[in-house]
Amino acid sequence: MLGGVSEPTVAPIAADPAGFPGPDELAAALERTGYLPDEGLATAAYLALVMHRPLFLEGEAGVGKTALAHALAQITGRPIYRLQCYEGLEASQALYDWDFGRQLLHLRAAEAAHATTDTESLEASLYDRRFLLARPLLQALEDSPSVLLVDEVDRADDEFEAFLLEVLSDFTISIPELGTVRATTPPLVVLTSNRTREVHDALKRRCLYHWLQHPDFDREVAILRRRLPDVTEQLAREVARATATLRTLDLLKPPGIAESMDWATALHTLGARDLDPDLAARTLGAVLKYREDTERVQSLAKGAIFGG
Repeated sequence: MLGGVSEPTVAPIAADPAGFPGPDELAAALERTGYLPDEGLATAAYLALVMHRPLFLEGEAGVGKTALAHALAQITGRPIYRLQCYEGLEASQALYDWDFGRQLLHLRAAEAAHATTDTESLEASLYDRRFLLARPLLQALEDSPSVLLVDEVDRADDEFEAFLLEVLSDFTISIPELGTVRATTPPLVVLTSNRTREVHDALKRRCLYHWLQHPDFDREVAILRRRLPDVTEQLAREVARATATLRTLDLLKPPGIAESMDWATALHTLGARDLDPDLAARTLGAVLKYREDTERVQSLAKGAIFGG
């Protein structure tokens, strides 16, 4: 489960779920992009693709929720549209908006050409499709089939959750001036949550659910070796072991796999072939993001955490 790095170029396996006879084949395709899912996650992703059901992923930040959506887009050959959620997000910012600047220019051009006598036709022309600014939800429905990533839905307000539930129920959007837009093929929807608050049950019931945990030691080593081939196996194993130890310390922000990769990259850049305790302590900024966490780790015996 990966995040924070660019994905390698991988040929699409199939744009149709029939191209994946089962979860094992889907997992193998994901692995070729550098994303290593466990059996449970591969099964959940396969079912979401075949059943046309949204996939709701919860877990700590940095465990690979967002990266899964990008990997699924790669292997299916679908475009991906990302809606980043935040407090105060409104429907118009997720659906569409009108390009008032271009509408005004069109109106002035019509006036200059003395084409404003037929006010009804002029008004209708202001709401032509070319003046519509499609946002991620509308883009995902129009550009079908696609992957729709609704990132950090737990940061949005309750009202937006209710609106999102309505859209995901039938994958249609009504535009009063133009009519109804319906996806010919429902997008593969991936919703992520860091669980900063509980998402309403109504939205979860609409989705297939999977909780992403931090990878176990062997899987984390495999991810580091796959994504960072220049890093020595010794360094990858020691970084994975130290990161796992850091996750047991009740930190404000336990490091995810993205931070683990950043740390291994930083150490490799400094010429490390294994995890030297002094060098590890000096590069904590790659793996810990809060002052309190850094101070807590530095107050402990370096050897007990980093080895050596």
